[in-house]
Amino acid sequence: MRRLHLCLGYLSVSLGALGVVLPLLPTTPFLLLAVWCFARSNPALADRLYGHPCFGPALSQWRDQGAISVRAKSYAVAALGLSYAFCLWLTRSGILAVALAFVMGGVALYLLTRPSPRE
Repeated sequence: MRRLHLCLGYLSVSLGALGVVLPLLPTTPFLLLAVWCFARSNPALADRLYGHPCFGPALSQWRDQGAISVRAKSYAVAALGLSYAFCLWLTRSGILAVALAFVMGGVALYLLTRPSPRE
């Protein structure tokens, strides 16, 4: 099981790294999955992610407080809105528009109801 977690961790880090440069691929969920997998397979790698200068603070805030920064929430909700508008522009299906509204709206609601980090 350790090897499976380790492989999934590396795969998640790779997908998260791609998400930094590809606009529709998310970074944070893959890094959260990676740190979870590394915590179960190789804690030193999890510690490296928690110590990363860019992603470490957000991962630590989520681990310790279940919190998402206001800036991250703003970017995420804006990206959801832009993605929804883009999907509406590309498709004529009313069913798809309603389904996307429920899914993306649910994600946005979840993000907005997470607490902001305590300093």
